[in-house]
Amino acid sequence: MIELTEEQHTEGAVPPPVLDAAAVQAMLAQVIWADLPFEDTARIDVLRGLQQLKCAAEGAQAAIAVDLDASQRARAAAHGVRPEKQGVGIAEQVALARRESPHLGRRHLGLAKVLSTEMPHTLAALRSGHITEWRATILARETACLDVEHRREIDQAIAGDGEALARKGDRETEQTARKLACVLDPASVAERRRRAESERTVTVRPAPDTMTWLTSSLPVREGVAVFAALKHEAARLIAAGDKRSRGQIMADTLVSRVLGRVGADRVVPPLAVNVVIGVDALLGASDDPGTIPGYGPIPADLVREWIRDGMAAGVEVSHRRLFADPKSGALVAMESSRRAFDGALADLIELRDQKCRTRWCDAPVRHRDHVVKAGHGGPTSIANGQGLCEACNYAKEAIGWQAWPRPGPRHTVEVVTPTGHSYTSVAPPLAGWRPQSARTELSPAERHLARLIRAA
Repeated sequence: MIELTEEQHTEGAVPPPVLDAAAVQAMLAQVIWADLPFEDTARIDVLRGLQQLKCAAEGAQAAIAVDLDASQRARAAAHGVRPEKQGVGIAEQVALARRESPHLGRRHLGLAKVLSTEMPHTLAALRSGHITEWRATILARETACLDVEHRREIDQAIAGDGEALARKGDRETEQTARKLACVLDPASVAERRRRAESERTVTVRPAPDTMTWLTSSLPVREGVAVFAALKHEAARLIAAGDKRSRGQIMADTLVSRVLGRVGADRVVPPLAVNVVIGVDALLGASDDPGTIPGYGPIPADLVREWIRDGMAAGVEVSHRRLFADPKSGALVAMESSRRAFDGALADLIELRDQKCRTRWCDAPVRHRDHVVKAGHGGPTSIANGQGLCEACNYAKEAIGWQAWPRPGPRHTVEVVTPTGHSYTSVAPPLAGWRPQSARTELSPAERHLARLIRAA
């Protein structure tokens, strides 16, 4: 652990230099270009020092975010913005600077403000490099239900000694904070539990290898009971000679019970799923992937498998033609269009953009937005439209944000934040696009599939 000198700790010493962009770039250049250590003792020492540097950098980011928030709010107030609107767009600026999603930007800024105002010892431990930003997040999360005085008491008890906190693991830190919260204010902890139960939900996220993470947030009693039931069924079937693994049986049982399947080997859900895929890939002449808007790429053979299974099960399969620029892969038209961001035009924007167009934001498209505001003369057109998540659409309404369409091989938008920083977003190429893709001879099975698709 790197320690500060006594002179650096002494009050009234010469003020340290300002941490500006040049100083940060100098440190970065040294980390990038300096020769690495040549023996193991030095390697371990450097590894530890770099970890402390990372933590201290996260602490500096938190402190800077708090200062940025105060400055931007003051600027908005000077322009007459109502108090409840003065913070709009600040977290998004933090996210863009850190090259992360707006969701993470809001988390970072929220944590920084809590540490600055209510948990000074945790902030000091982070700034000195003793703990990671995640461990600070754990402490803030586990004390969120408490009043300020109790929160500060736990902050002092756990983070007052940065060296001692550095020796704890994440799980130990979490459990210690939770126990202290239960002792200091059991009523608030109970109310937090009841509120969490009211917010139970189910979400789905893309997983590697064309899988998904289906996650449910349930009260502990129901969650444990569901898991126990799946585990019991897996044990029963394995005892009866089932060759699947325990995890496979539990997953299959969950799917079959939710979808109501009894005795079938496969489940073909009667659901509408939009898949964008090139004609060649659809007919088996290429293996260019398709795309599910809001999920991402999927293999062409999986799309064809879905279609075959759907037809065999009597599920309706329909198609709609999309047209792309053969040079850039940009989605440029559909079979119909309207002069409003609804109907086919809204579908076109969502299929073209695939996810929120804000840089580093992977959220699904919720709003079809005018790049140049309609009130400023921006037309309702595919060129002046973009898909945004709800939060990013509201953020760009804050004072000082500007956006314009820019020339590019595919739809391009430039966003300028209130601090004058510019970020460019380019729409992804249409799924299955390949310049001058050569067709190959289709097999009899693929020709039959093509006839079925046309008939549908």
